[in-house]
Amino acid sequence: MNPSLSSSNSSTFSSLSTSLSSSSSSSSSKTSWLSGIVRGRTDRSGSVKMGSKSTTTGAGDAGGPVIRKNQFRGVLFKYGPKPIQVAFKTGDYKQQVIFIGGLTDGLMAIEYLAPLAIALDNAKWSLVQFLMSSSYNGYGTSDLQQDAMELDQLISHFINKEDSEGVVLLGHSTGCQDVVHYMRTNAACSRAVRAAILQAPVSDREYRSTLPETAAMIDLASTMISEGRGSELMPREADPCSPMTAYRYHSLCAYNGDDDMFSSDLSDDQLRMRLGHMCTTDCQVIFSMADEYVPEYVDKKALIERLCKALGGAEKVEIEHGNHSLSNRVHEAVQAIINFITSEGPKGWDDPWH
Repeated sequence: MNPSLSSSNSSTFSSLSTSLSSSSSSSSSKTSWLSGIVRGRTDRSGSVKMGSKSTTTGAGDAGGPVIRKNQFRGVLFKYGPKPIQVAFKTGDYKQQVIFIGGLTDGLMAIEYLAPLAIALDNAKWSLVQFLMSSSYNGYGTSDLQQDAMELDQLISHFINKEDSEGVVLLGHSTGCQDVVHYMRTNAACSRAVRAAILQAPVSDREYRSTLPETAAMIDLASTMISEGRGSELMPREADPCSPMTAYRYHSLCAYNGDDDMFSSDLSDDQLRMRLGHMCTTDCQVIFSMADEYVPEYVDKKALIERLCKALGGAEKVEIEHGNHSLSNRVHEAVQAIINFITSEGPKGWDDPWH
């Protein structure tokens, strides 16, 4: 998403401890590795409506993943050769939930991550937050392809170095585009993705179209691309928060750009072409019914139905009164995610490479 489509976070990453949470053995049943990927698609068409009185998630104990507010306990490690390619994992389990943030996001970007880490630890799953080339203000000079390559490196790390039994991808905002694009690449490690969660899959293009400078900037980006200058930077007014290439601006803001996946004015066939490959992956869509970055003219309920259908029958969760980052509905967000992840539980996967 554009910078304002990602939640702001004034807290700092104030403390990291390298001590691991106590390890727990995971289920080791020899269910077919491939059958674990495609199971249960026909049962994923239901919907869940979340209100404001959902069950809350308790605080972590002395050995849990969260010490106190804004302090996580876990392991910080490198997963790739670039300096930016570091990740932080809470819990020491064989199943991992990988959080993929939106534009400007980095570590500890979203308020629900702390209670989610606790809830996942209780369910014997690790939470992974990672940095990639597009993190923080790097999004303007990166793209979905680069994000997918680095996500694949992270998943490869868990498969080859931590004997992972599978991962769940949790995308927030533009992170949802990353999830969809990564699964389209059909990379070898994408077979380790057990499920995908799209939280706040909204349209950058529709939001940016409400800003006065967007139309002229799209024209400029299109001209630069046609002249072979797509990798050159746009004027600062295109995005005051980050240097932005013409290609990336066009991708985010133009009709049918590479990032244009969730717009309400796309036809059902267009949505199916962009999202239909997700039909073999268990998928959940969490939509904030008061998302401040969805224009008022958009019928949110109709859009959610169309997105879930295009995804092949994804589970739908509506968070009443929720904002874009769900900072005002943290407990409902955590409950929805945990319910989805633990609905079938770890199966224990065969090694697909041996």
